[in-house]
Amino acid sequence: MIHPIPSGTRDVLPDEMRELRAILAAAHRVFDDAGYGEVATPALEYEDTLAIGGVGGTLPAYRLFDEQGNVLTLRSDMTVPIARLVATRFATAEPPLRLCYVAHAYRGVKPQRGQSREFLQAGIELIGAPAPSGTAEALTLLCDTLDAVGLRSYRIGLGDVALYQALLDGHGVAGEGRERILHELVTRDFVGLEREVDALRLTDAHAVQQLKRIPQLRGGPELLAQLDGAAAEAAEGLRGVHELLEPRVAERVIFDLGLVRDLGYYTGAIFQVYDPKLGAPLGGGGRYDDLIGRFGRPLPAVGWALNVERLHIALAGEEADSSPGGSDSVGRTRLGARSSGSEGSR
Repeated sequence: MIHPIPSGTRDVLPDEMRELRAILAAAHRVFDDAGYGEVATPALEYEDTLAIGGVGGTLPAYRLFDEQGNVLTLRSDMTVPIARLVATRFATAEPPLRLCYVAHAYRGVKPQRGQSREFLQAGIELIGAPAPSGTAEALTLLCDTLDAVGLRSYRIGLGDVALYQALLDGHGVAGEGRERILHELVTRDFVGLEREVDALRLTDAHAVQQLKRIPQLRGGPELLAQLDGAAAEAAEGLRGVHELLEPRVAERVIFDLGLVRDLGYYTGAIFQVYDPKLGAPLGGGGRYDDLIGRFGRPLPAVGWALNVERLHIALAGEEADSSPGGSDSVGRTRLGARSSGSEGSR
């Protein structure tokens, strides 16, 4: 008799577990060397806590009641729980605080390739370090981590949540029309974006062109010269971050002026990790400078998380491309060797 497990979840067998452990061991070495201390939080949080963090209604979640009738929610990411932890358990600690974690998160999504209801994250949070220096440190650590696990072909899209918001403000776009436009940006549907911009019936042709064109701009820092007005002012923060990056990090970064995240706590620079063959981001993050203040201790912050299973898929794909034996030899190459400690960081 077959006993199925819920869709969007999966069992992990020994060979894959060894490879996942090798990835995490490499990431932990980077975190340790950079002075990031590991923390853990409960998988269950009070729903009111997540609502304070701004994610209570933005992500599909799993909820249940405790014996007192309180609504409990399985965490959908680690940023809000760590913001709570910092404000309560590190209330008098001198910033900056450097924290890291490896934890499962849960979302009530419709499962598809690369998207799960339960997924493993590895990430960092840099608390009390303002932009642009804190953002540059987070991006550098992200590259160091991806290099250490052996990923070769990744790129990091860098945007700013304030950029398109400033553009919408400058052209007086508000209400439901604004929300529909931002939804199309989150889903990266530029055809839908153009449709929603047209639905605004703006009389300013330049405004219409900006709203349609700017989100599709991707490339080097020269793109920022194409901006004007409030959007140009918002983009200055991106320029400041880019100027602080070492060349080895800057060459991995692509300005993505249409990048928008679906979490409501981001306030400035945001970024996503892309792999050319994987149809979903490997991870992402950004600045959330007012989130910890909602829990009682105002501190600027930036962080990111990697989806460990997606990272494993991307690594296996690169191994399949480079190994003479194809995908059958993946388990015998770099990941398998790393699990025995015979291969160091890239």
